[in-house]
Amino acid sequence: MDLDFDFGAEQPKLVMLLLGVVAFLAVVGLIILVLDRTSRFTATIMLAPALILMTIGLLVPTIRTALLSFMSGDSQRFVGLDNYVWMFTQPEALLTLRNTLIWLVLTPLLVTSIGLVYAVLVDRTRFERLAKALVFLPMAISFVGAGIIWKFVYAYRPEEADQIGLLNQIMVWLGGEPRQWLLEAPYNTFFLILVLVWIQAGFATVVLSAAIKGIPAEIVEAAKLDGAGPFSMFFRVTLPSIRNAVIVVGVTQAIGTLKLFDIVRTMTNGNFDTSVIAVDMYNNAFRFGETGKGAALAVFLFVLVMPIVWYQRKVQKAR
Repeated sequence: MDLDFDFGAEQPKLVMLLLGVVAFLAVVGLIILVLDRTSRFTATIMLAPALILMTIGLLVPTIRTALLSFMSGDSQRFVGLDNYVWMFTQPEALLTLRNTLIWLVLTPLLVTSIGLVYAVLVDRTRFERLAKALVFLPMAISFVGAGIIWKFVYAYRPEEADQIGLLNQIMVWLGGEPRQWLLEAPYNTFFLILVLVWIQAGFATVVLSAAIKGIPAEIVEAAKLDGAGPFSMFFRVTLPSIRNAVIVVGVTQAIGTLKLFDIVRTMTNGNFDTSVIAVDMYNNAFRFGETGKGAALAVFLFVLVMPIVWYQRKVQKAR
């Protein structure tokens, strides 16, 4: 493997890094000099390093990515909107957008629903702490680790061989035939979604359980005195009372789903019609040498996330 480092080729990046460090040190030095001035001026100066780092780390890369999205794969020619036209016209790109939409719809819905039902069922039960700990345990596993675990769950061996995959072993015990779960489109996308739901259900349970415990006892007692049954209590008291918490969980899951990369990359690498925007963005930009297409996907992903973030902030302000 060639480990040579070409300083000439990397010079622009090194210069940008050096300028960022110099600017940061200059601002820190300025803070030390004027620290005894008025509080408003001091607060402005104190915020300056963070603003500089945000500019260097977020604003500049965002602008650069947006510019690259209008360039060719080698970033040498201006191609206008060609990369965006490719995104919405070519079958492979449309498949990626379809898969991302499926993830975006199903994952927040399933995670929030499962977490809510589980939180209601274990609320104030004898083994509530143990039940919450068990459902929360997958949160301690990285997405890559979870992908590897579930890859073994879905593992396939020929019918005459011993099965090492849990799901196929169950199929054999039930008299069925083992199947290649991760190769069969479009069902493989749903099997991948199940992994993320397994990880995130614990987060939803903990947040929604805390919201349920925050419901005033007077409201609960009044509903019981009025003869409300379990289902009536859930839909007319519990759910309206924790509406904001449900929205926060759903929005958080939607944002996390849009930037999903690890699970798909680990389990299928986007093959067999399972790719999503983040995986396709990585493959185009860093594997296939199509920097323009990768940048266009990144910009589109940014556009998709912004309305969700705006809605989340609106809900938080309304609380």
